[in-house]
Amino acid sequence: MTTAPTTPWARAVTRSRLFWPAVVLAVLLLANLAFTPDFFAVHLKDGHLYGSTVDILHFGAPLILVSLGMTLVIATGGIDLSVGSTVAIAGALACQHISEAADPASLGTVFGAVGIALGTAVLLGVANGVLVARIGVQPIIATLILMVAGRGLAQLITDGQIITITSEPYQLIGGGYWLTMPFAILLSAVVVLATVLLTRSTALGLLLESVGGNPVASRLVGIRAMRLVALVYVFSALCAALAGLMVSSNVSAADGNNAGLWIELDAILAVVIGGTSLNGGRFSIGGTVLGALIIQTLSTTVYTIGIPPETTLVFKAFVVITVCLIQSPNFRAKVARRGGAGRRSGARTNPVTTTNREVGA
Repeated sequence: MTTAPTTPWARAVTRSRLFWPAVVLAVLLLANLAFTPDFFAVHLKDGHLYGSTVDILHFGAPLILVSLGMTLVIATGGIDLSVGSTVAIAGALACQHISEAADPASLGTVFGAVGIALGTAVLLGVANGVLVARIGVQPIIATLILMVAGRGLAQLITDGQIITITSEPYQLIGGGYWLTMPFAILLSAVVVLATVLLTRSTALGLLLESVGGNPVASRLVGIRAMRLVALVYVFSALCAALAGLMVSSNVSAADGNNAGLWIELDAILAVVIGGTSLNGGRFSIGGTVLGALIIQTLSTTVYTIGIPPETTLVFKAFVVITVCLIQSPNFRAKVARRGGAGRRSGARTNPVTTTNREVGA
């Protein structure tokens, strides 16, 4: 009598797109206890919170932002391979402006650097949006152009060198603390919350899903699909630029060659792990955040376990494939059907085996 009411609830929970990513994240976090007994310990020192879990959130903040923009792009049926280059360009422009300023530590200089980086990101997003929405270039090709050219542009800005700066206000963005928490965590949380409110409290989320699910039908009912597509590429570029500011401010330097390198692949994996289909349509922001945290936790686990660097990528690929298979309803259904067929087959053969044994005896 008591289990009947809970069965539908448990079934609804397991069917949620957030269930399996949450389970995998919990397993990865618990696995670290075998190597680091105080893994979940959080310490307060000089008004700042420290701990492994805090570090995962801190270092995963740039990936969360990039994955957030990638989610909305993928929801419209597109892809953005240029986010890594945008990360490098934003950091390079900001650090160059601060390094050339008369007072690198002034708030005016830092705000100017942030404004230049974000303004350039808007232009890059508009360029991607025009190529995809107006001209009709395939998203993977349009963003691949900026992925290659943007990396070269970042190296031109830095003149092929690593630009180092000394600016305490700028360092706050990626490496500073506010209200005992790393400022990067708070900034990414604000952006995620604002995105959730815009896409779930208004019709914007439904419009994006309709454009990605059936662009022809959405256009016929009067939805301005081209404007929405261009808008999500601008948003993706802005998220990447914020991530670039975090990365460069955390190390007080800009590296046009390595900053944001391959972060677009991690962002796509985070979106897929979170349950958003690459075909477009329905998307899950919460799932994307969990996917980004899974990837960052996986990186932390790799270093904690002591896996050799040359096998790190293979290990991450294996875990990501396993996660995708676990959360795939079709894969779980096939495994369940095979398991059920095996049990039924065993039930039919057992009596025959028993009879044969009796005859032999």
